Amino acid sequence: MVLEASRQIRERCKDLILTDEVIAELMRRIARDVEKGLGKDTHKEAVIKCFITYVQDLPNGTERGEFLALDLGGTNFRVLLIHLGQNHFDMQSKIYAIPQSIMIGSGEQLFDHIAECLANFMKEHDVYSHKLPLGFTFSFPLQQLGLTKGLLETWTKGFKCSGVVGNDVVQLLKDAIKRRGDIQIQVCAILNDTTGTLMSCAWKNHNCRIGLIVGTGCNVCYVEKTENCELFDGDVNAKPDCIVNTEWGAFGSDGSLDIVITEYDREIDENSINAGKQLFEKMISGMYMGELVRLALVRFTKDKLLFGGQGSDFLFKRGNFFTKFVSEIESDKRGSFINCREVLGELGLAHATEQDCANVRYICECVSRRAAHLVSAGIAVLINKMKEPSLTVGVDGSVYRFHPHFHDLMVEKIKQLILPGIKFDLMLSEDGSGRGAALVAAVACREN
Repeated sequence: MVLEASRQIRERCKDLILTDEVIAELMRRIARDVEKGLGKDTHKEAVIKCFITYVQDLPNGTERGEFLALDLGGTNFRVLLIHLGQNHFDMQSKIYAIPQSIMIGSGEQLFDHIAECLANFMKEHDVYSHKLPLGFTFSFPLQQLGLTKGLLETWTKGFKCSGVVGNDVVQLLKDAIKRRGDIQIQVCAILNDTTGTLMSCAWKNHNCRIGLIVGTGCNVCYVEKTENCELFDGDVNAKPDCIVNTEWGAFGSDGSLDIVITEYDREIDENSINAGKQLFEKMISGMYMGELVRLALVRFTKDKLLFGGQGSDFLFKRGNFFTKFVSEIESDKRGSFINCREVLGELGLAHATEQDCANVRYICECVSRRAAHLVSAGIAVLINKMKEPSLTVGVDGSVYRFHPHFHDLMVEKIKQLILPGIKFDLMLSEDGSGRGAALVAAVACREN
């Protein structure tokens, strides 16, 4: 009976395993959608938007000076003070919370709160009277019209601030700073966390051409030939390259992912605040991975294939299976279930058998492996498109950073999917959204 339950679980988890044929088809669809995003005539209906960032220069090591960075990408934001010297930098930073009331309040409230925290930070670090350049990492879908102008396309990650969608977030920040009238900040650049990751890695490794985030959300940017960026507003011949922010988390909202969507994905989507959107991200990122596992556990428990059919109030409550649990369970040595038992104990499932633990681990592996393979398929599309003989992918985000096998799963799968003869490596970004923001500001200042 026990072995039959395990066999049934494995059979039903096949939905979560991507075959080579399915991956090849997904790669074709991603490649098609990237081209649509880059094209002037197709951009409007494109699902992968491929926004032009107007960041055209990578760091070359000559950047010097004192810079602020503001990193807004979730329920907290960070302010950083960065000193760039010859091949070294030092950094001080502070994290500020964004209360729930502000996340769903007005845009003016949000930017006034940020400006107040900026002023407090500058006082604390004795730069209150300095005029400082600032790089602004804004990790939400943004249509950039220049290095310092970006219109918010849509809020994600639980934000719903009114009066921001469709408006220039740099201007909203400048207005809030001006309303205070007590600090001098020059916003030199707005970027998203993928661009920051790329820039941060490129400072150390000049071969870096892709910036990937696999954390709360999932997104990627890459270096494209400016001549291929049909929406580029300016002289396309002035500089050969431009970083493109794909916003690929939206992939699938037109049905392109229907060949791999499972009942668990559908349930996650239906219960999200942005149903029908960001479907690719919902199959990959840390905001949803734990919940995907929980939904599978609930389904198999109700079908009496797990825990003797005995669940718990904890297990049946949405959001209670954290993504960090997936990493912890998969960190157990093979055949050992120390972390798994601890997690199940926290969820009121101390009655789990050894076989239950093995099955829980298997479900976690199916969900996280699928996420790694989806990301790898997308990265392989970009590597094949760029045709560089050798390149580095800068990666950041909690899933990539903390999941024990994500890096290896990606390396193995990308190798299978890229054109012969291309070399690549994955480089963990050190604080891309902070250091990267300062570097974009520094490179912009280097121009002036």
